[in-house]
Amino acid sequence: MSKVDGAEVAKHDSKKSCWIVLDSSVYDVTSFLMKHPGGAAILLKQAGTDATREFAKYHPLSYVNDLPPGSLLGAIDANTLGNLRSPKEETLTPLKTSDTDKEIPHVTLCVTCPDFEAAAKAVLPRKSYIYASGSANTGLSIKANLDDWGRINFRPRVMRNVGDIDTRRSIFGHSSPYPFYISPMGTLGAIHPGAEPEMVRGAVRKGAHMVVSTASTRGAQEIMQSYVEEQKRLNNASPTRLFYQYYMPVDRKKAIQLMHLVKEAGYKGLWITVDAPVLGKRTADRYLQAEEALAVGIEEEQPSEWESGHENTFAPAMGGRVASGQLSPHTTWEDLAWIRKEWDGPIVLKGIQCAEDAKLAYDYGLDGILLSNHGGRQIHTAPSALMTLCEIRTYCPEIIGKMEIFVDGGLRDGSDVLKALCLGATAVGVGRPFLYALAAYGSQGVERCVDVLAEELSTGMSLLGVTSLDQLKPEMVNASRLLNEIWRPESLRSRL
Repeated sequence: MSKVDGAEVAKHDSKKSCWIVLDSSVYDVTSFLMKHPGGAAILLKQAGTDATREFAKYHPLSYVNDLPPGSLLGAIDANTLGNLRSPKEETLTPLKTSDTDKEIPHVTLCVTCPDFEAAAKAVLPRKSYIYASGSANTGLSIKANLDDWGRINFRPRVMRNVGDIDTRRSIFGHSSPYPFYISPMGTLGAIHPGAEPEMVRGAVRKGAHMVVSTASTRGAQEIMQSYVEEQKRLNNASPTRLFYQYYMPVDRKKAIQLMHLVKEAGYKGLWITVDAPVLGKRTADRYLQAEEALAVGIEEEQPSEWESGHENTFAPAMGGRVASGQLSPHTTWEDLAWIRKEWDGPIVLKGIQCAEDAKLAYDYGLDGILLSNHGGRQIHTAPSALMTLCEIRTYCPEIIGKMEIFVDGGLRDGSDVLKALCLGATAVGVGRPFLYALAAYGSQGVERCVDVLAEELSTGMSLLGVTSLDQLKPEMVNASRLLNEIWRPESLRSRL
């Protein structure tokens, strides 16, 4: 491979000719600028520079293999690295402006889940916080996620012996000390330098299960290796298991290859995301992308995400991705037949939002469903997972207990886990609180977040009057405010 002089790379720093260095190789990404899901500005800010460190915040370095053919120009001449340009300075207004604003409280002062967000906001780059906290359109979906937990009330029983509390729950036969798990979240390298392996280490130390995202900064095998190493350090004492959240590539061959890689790595279940055939309108991301474009002098209208190849669009504020990791918009229920042939472990559909699809999942023999609206980041005015769970109780209660049912979205208190379990959920996924804990405190924050939720859960059980999760029943909560809003057409009742 020919050597490329750093001075030559430095010359190509515009939208007319944009070269970057990635992992000691030089790439011409000019033709990809306007197709980049994260916007051209992200690449132009790195034009003529060694972008390896910035790239690695969002993607495994192997993703360079998915750049357009002919992009690789050669290896960078190591003796000329000093001739490269320095990355363009950040011109956007930061979240905080003074050094004192960067101070965060000691981790023990985080006594509720919202405390982690306040700490994370003080240390995260503006772009990272926008991505983590953002939602679709005007934010009504995420608001429903947060509000609906408070629309269910407990009906506590008193004068019960609650001296010994057992919070254990299994997911597909894998026991955990808790009926909650860490939800899949992408590009954690932009949240903490340790990325997903740092999250895994915290989970393993506490015995919490975790679902790993296809959109992770680190590769599936590297993440699993961090799990194995932490287990060995603890003499394999932790019950933690890793499951895999799967964005299905459009190309079936690649889809099968990814499934086989994940299975061989040791992941215990495949959680297929089905609520993202295309990317929802991430409003804050759009503002940021436009602001970044103007900052580097791109004033002409950029092609829309749909026009630039919507099947590959992903996480715009975090730089997007080159790999075809997005769920294909062509996927149907019939595809489950060949998926089942290629994957012999548990399969969960992630993103069920109505009773009809929950019943279909049961009829198709799925092992589980995750009631979720993607953290309020996909369709505008989506139902909360709790609303969907109530709809299932109304129209197809017979599937409850016959398949594992998970919920996520908006939970900020461990006692609220009990509400979902009373209504028939197997376990509850928790996302943003763990992301914020990781951002501010690394794996120590992850451990602390588990402790906060676990304590609230245990206290909630004692005050509710139960000592084990199998004692939970629907009559222990008043969900009438949600149940009264369930749509009840006779036609739907007859179909189910």
